[in-house]
Amino acid sequence: MNDAHALVLAGTSCLLLPTGALFVPGADLLCVSDLHLGKSERRARRTGVLLPPYETRGTLDRLARDVAQTKPRTVVALGDSFDDLAAEGSLDLVDRAALSALMEGRAWVWIEGNHEGAATSQPGTHAQEARLANLLFRHEAAPDAPPGEVSGHWHPKFAPPGFAPRPCFVTDGKRLVLPAYGLYTGGLDARHPPLRALFGTPALAVLTGPRALPVPLDRPAARRRA
Repeated sequence: MNDAHALVLAGTSCLLLPTGALFVPGADLLCVSDLHLGKSERRARRTGVLLPPYETRGTLDRLARDVAQTKPRTVVALGDSFDDLAAEGSLDLVDRAALSALMEGRAWVWIEGNHEGAATSQPGTHAQEARLANLLFRHEAAPDAPPGEVSGHWHPKFAPPGFAPRPCFVTDGKRLVLPAYGLYTGGLDARHPPLRALFGTPALAVLTGPRALPVPLDRPAARRRA
């Protein structure tokens, strides 16, 4: 996994994958956030706006590649796995089969998000938060959380000089916010005040893409002339 970024989060060794997934090698644990499966169906149902209905298949294909690469014993989905509960029910047979195949033979933890509003009907463990591998997994970061919190929800993106905006992880070594994993998800500037306020200084944005690319979240102040 030479394209991943190694991170020690509150004493736990992690790999930030270029897809936006988190892998914890010592626990054989893969974590993804904000899949938003069924987003195009929900958008059409609620607004009448039609999007190409391929994001669920594309997101599951991406997840299948990460599962094949990391071979996790446990997968944690950090909430907003479905765009809403009706979207979960609208998945076609092929997508349902693909999701079931990914879940077979491993523990699967569904963290509840704000889009689902309640536990999904999927098999596995359902919880508002879970403590695994010395890390605390929840959907939305709590400002007063102890070190080791892993969350999603914010869909962070960042554009360092010379780059177009990319989904990114954000971390200060004490907590970690994952990017949205779903293909049709938007994003929020990682320096947006409520999001930036969750992190100390210095903090990193780790960009997704061909490889996980760490860059400082805050630009250094310009030097004053003597």
